[in-house]
Amino acid sequence: MNSPAASTDKADSFLSQFDTVFLIDDSASMRGANWQATESALAKVAPICTAQDKDGVEIYFLNHRSEAPDGAYSNIKDTGHVREVFTTVAPRGGTPTGARLMHILKPYLKRFEEASKSMTPDERDEAIRPLNIIVITDGVPTDDVESVIILAAKKLDKCNALPWQVGIQFFQVGDDPDAAEDLKELDDALAGQNNIRDMVDTVPWDATQSGGGLTADGVLKVVLGAVHKKYDRKSAAGGRQR
Repeated sequence: MNSPAASTDKADSFLSQFDTVFLIDDSASMRGANWQATESALAKVAPICTAQDKDGVEIYFLNHRSEAPDGAYSNIKDTGHVREVFTTVAPRGGTPTGARLMHILKPYLKRFEEASKSMTPDERDEAIRPLNIIVITDGVPTDDVESVIILAAKKLDKCNALPWQVGIQFFQVGDDPDAAEDLKELDDALAGQNNIRDMVDTVPWDATQSGGGLTADGVLKVVLGAVHKKYDRKSAAGGRQR
């Protein structure tokens, strides 16, 4: 599998190596402006992801479930379908971000661990595509997100997984400063404090608005920041973060 540095002339083409999953916060606190911002964010970000994921993206919500056994909407291959799914859901309930992340990660990590035992690293890396999770949220979970990320990172480290095997991008809508600080802590401090891989990035919606939407650099930051260190180091406006 190619490294990020060997990606083709279009930066977003690195996404073609990934299965992309959207996890959308549909809690009660997302009603109103935050829900409208989420729809606008999806309109900007989804076209790149659906174009690059050959199997189509998956969409999960924190509370709402589809009729599928895992509650996901799968094989979403165009932005019209993304919008169709989004408009059928109304915000309600709490914000179980950690539990929903675990629901997504647990079967993936189990499959990866089993493949690590029965295949060579090259065979495993060809068989199991990396996972890029984009969480759109106001950033105020009602459960423990940190422990889920630490557990996943330790499992991947134990299996000598690719550095970009799993990425979790938190895309914050709304302007809650405490929530922004908590998400930034996941991005900046979690890996170093726990001696684990860095698999988290954060982007604030308010800081990326330009003319009512994400800039081109902001879009790339959202879709690649958690899996490509070049974009992790950048701000949503395209400059290097300090």
